[in-house]
Amino acid sequence: MGTIKEETRVQNAIDAFNFQGEQLAWIPYGNGHINDTYKVDFSEKNYILQRINHHTFKDPESLVKNIEYVTKHIKEKMPEGSNFDREVLQLISLKNDNSYLFNDEYGNYWRAYLFVEDSVSFDQVENKEQFYESAYAFGLFQYYLSDFDATVLSETIKDFHNTPVRLQNLKDAIEKDPLDRLKNVEEEVNFALERSEFTHLFTQLFQEGTLKKRVTHNDTKLNNVLLDKDNHKALCVIDLDTVMPGFVLDDFGDSIRFGASTGLEDEKDLSKITIDLDLYEAYIQGFLKGAQNKIENTEIELFPEASKMMTLECGMRFLTDYLLGDTYFKTHYDDHNLVRTRTQFKLVAEMENQWEQMKTITHKYLQ
Repeated sequence: MGTIKEETRVQNAIDAFNFQGEQLAWIPYGNGHINDTYKVDFSEKNYILQRINHHTFKDPESLVKNIEYVTKHIKEKMPEGSNFDREVLQLISLKNDNSYLFNDEYGNYWRAYLFVEDSVSFDQVENKEQFYESAYAFGLFQYYLSDFDATVLSETIKDFHNTPVRLQNLKDAIEKDPLDRLKNVEEEVNFALERSEFTHLFTQLFQEGTLKKRVTHNDTKLNNVLLDKDNHKALCVIDLDTVMPGFVLDDFGDSIRFGASTGLEDEKDLSKITIDLDLYEAYIQGFLKGAQNKIENTEIELFPEASKMMTLECGMRFLTDYLLGDTYFKTHYDDHNLVRTRTQFKLVAEMENQWEQMKTITHKYLQ
């Protein structure tokens, strides 16, 4: 269970929270790359304990406050007979007060949730039904929060899905080129810069009043939805650390980028990369079903642009990190971020090649 110091830190955090029953055991849990996560078993209930990465999330207090606001609102909107323990994340308070954040003597920040029993999550899309369920969960998340004032929430990572800012970061990295890697990526750089004007689309529409800011999840991967372990129906959305104001198109597009690609994010054989239009349509169906008419036609029409925008943005982020020396994303070999960049840009190109089909599919679902 790690070093003695680590055991002490985890146990101190466990002791701070209002867990029910007698403590049985704790183990490291999951495969997240940002926070440290532990499953803590007690005789009455089981829990998830997390040490928040305060280097990535520089204001843990505001982050947990965001989660408190959002989960409270969701509970108030859930229909009678809902199972709160399985259908919405349940923050656990501290023993000594009603707050949900523990700041220990080592400078660490901790929070805890009730463990969602009999649930599973998947890192990759295995079938259309699974992708539909994740879409339904994120759509329902939008429905529940459609009347929540997004301006109440703090920005937990500044400019997280601000594509023009991501483009400027890339341009800055190109100018600096600290490791002399620019000569390896001329084709990739040109691909991104040729689409510079496109990166401003959503911010321009927002300034014109066509798009509005909503409460958005901002990390809508399949593995951030828990499904029932028996029937694989959606239970609840998890990992709310990046919940903040944003465009619903960001959430939709990032799901398609990750889930409707025919290859892994770091697939080296680019011939395997395209967009699966059946999965694209299944996601639209599930997302709109869950959202229950809370997504506007002006947003639905832009689903193809959302898919392209988030894929291009992610590719630019990988390329920026490659040029700067792989300082943000965890890499497993020298050109890992370059491989990821090429995969994302190939997916963008495939979307452009199938643009009319994507538009045709999307228009079927205008309300």
